[in-house]
Amino acid sequence: MTNPIIHRLREQLDAGKDSALLRFGLGSALFNERDYKDAAGHLQACVEQMPDHSAAWKLLGRSLMALDEPERARRALSRGLEVAREKGDKQVEREIEVFLKKLAKGPA
Repeated sequence: MTNPIIHRLREQLDAGKDSALLRFGLGSALFNERDYKDAAGHLQACVEQMPDHSAAWKLLGRSLMALDEPERARRALSRGLEVAREKGDKQVEREIEVFLKKLAKGPA
């Protein structure tokens, strides 16, 4: 059965109600369902619409890590770190730093 949140968000998107926050919600829900490829697409759309959304950059990076795309993940996380620092978003900054360290270590 499809996640009802994902279903509802897709319906809104299909109805033309595209927005950065809708894309973030959909990307986040898809990430939680481990649909990393679809999540990454929606999170990429989110950061294109709202480039200062640090949490979206973080989740985009994590999705790309899960898809074994370390260079793209590093770029997304690095941009997210810049945004988080610019906004003073300390929690996201700390989380991104952890993921960047994991990337630097390479595959486990």
